[in-house]
Amino acid sequence: MAQAAVVLANGFEEIEAVTVIDVLRRGGVEVTAAALEGDSVLGSHDIRVAADCSIDELDVETLDAVVLPGGMPGAEKLRDDPRVRQLLTAAAGAKKLVCAICAAPIALDAAGVIEGRRATSYPGFALQDAEYSTDRVVEEDHIVTSRGPGTALEFALTLVRRLVGHEKATELRQKMLART
Repeated sequence: MAQAAVVLANGFEEIEAVTVIDVLRRGGVEVTAAALEGDSVLGSHDIRVAADCSIDELDVETLDAVVLPGGMPGAEKLRDDPRVRQLLTAAAGAKKLVCAICAAPIALDAAGVIEGRRATSYPGFALQDAEYSTDRVVEEDHIVTSRGPGTALEFALTLVRRLVGHEKATELRQKMLART
C-alpha cells in the first residue's frame, strides 16, 4: 500500500489538506497527517485537525509521497522549518513524490527541490528557482504542484493516479462526480 505524509502547520488551508487526505484515503493510500507542533493543528479558517504524529516521527524511507497544503501563514511556517526542508530534500533525493499546493510551493523552492523545473503556485507567490506555469496542476518528474483551493480535488486525484494508478483515479473521479 502506498504511503503519504501530509505535513500541517498552523494556518494551513483546510480545503487543500482535508481534500488531499480524504481523496488519497479513498484511493487506498495510507495517509499520515504530521504536525509541525502539537497533536492538533489550527487551519487558516479556524478548523482544528487532529494530527496522527509529529513531523519528527516521519521516516522518509517508508513514504511514497510528501504533500504540503498551502494557506497562510502555514505555508511560510513550512518554508521556514528546517525539518520540512530536510524531509523535502530527502524525499526528492530518493525520487519520492514531492507535492505542494497553493502557497506551499514556496517551501519546495526554499528546499531547492524545484530548481529548474516547471511548477505552479497561488498567484502572487513567486517561485525564484522554478520555471513558473499557470497550469492548474503541474507534474514535473517526481514533483507535483497546484494552484489553490479550487484545484485541490484535481491535485488530489493526480496524486492518486501517481501513487495507485490511472484506473483507481478514474474510478474515484467518476464516483465523486469530478470533471475529467
